[in-house]
Amino acid sequence: MEYILRLLPPLAEGSLVTLKLFAITLVLALPLGLALALARVSRFGALRRAVSGFIWLMRGTPLMLQLLFVYYALPFVPYVGIRLPDFPAAVVAFALNYAAYFAEIFRAGIQSIDRGQYEGAKALGLSYPQTMRRIVMPQVIRRTLPPLANETITLIKDTSLIYVLALNDLLRAARGFVQRDFTITPFIVAAVFYLLMTLMLTWVFQRLERRYAEQD
Repeated sequence: MEYILRLLPPLAEGSLVTLKLFAITLVLALPLGLALALARVSRFGALRRAVSGFIWLMRGTPLMLQLLFVYYALPFVPYVGIRLPDFPAAVVAFALNYAAYFAEIFRAGIQSIDRGQYEGAKALGLSYPQTMRRIVMPQVIRRTLPPLANETITLIKDTSLIYVLALNDLLRAARGFVQRDFTITPFIVAAVFYLLMTLMLTWVFQRLERRYAEQD
């Protein structure tokens, strides 16, 4: 028990790095994903194809590869040559990757709305932005909450991939103790940290789903 108590402060510090990356990614990826989804259903063919290609690239390659590319390869790309520190590089890779997944979720939600609702809004004199904001998006949010919840829970677990950039997140902190003390106890404690974080996210999304269900 005394050993576990000694583990808690450094693992909690690693959890702060994990939660920081999670929060920043969510704040960036959700609006970017929505913007990409709106572009995917726009009437501009070139824009639709460009966004479709981006989403295909992000969803078709491993997140770890994207992390390594942004951190190690991006500085050598012609006419780009941007070298990002480890944490900003992780934010860029995670935000772009998850924006692509969120975009497909939002796109499916938007396209699930009956076309008659658009026509009814137009008959009432609402513009397209007003229709999206007042009629379509509230329904899209309600319908996409379950898949958004799944992706968000996956995000908190995927943050463990940043160990490849030597960031001292929860998993890397636990692994350091395992290698030093030759015991799997730090991994078990780290698993409890992850379970508590996912439990909290599950509770939040369940509350949101119940709230929207009560409004039906």
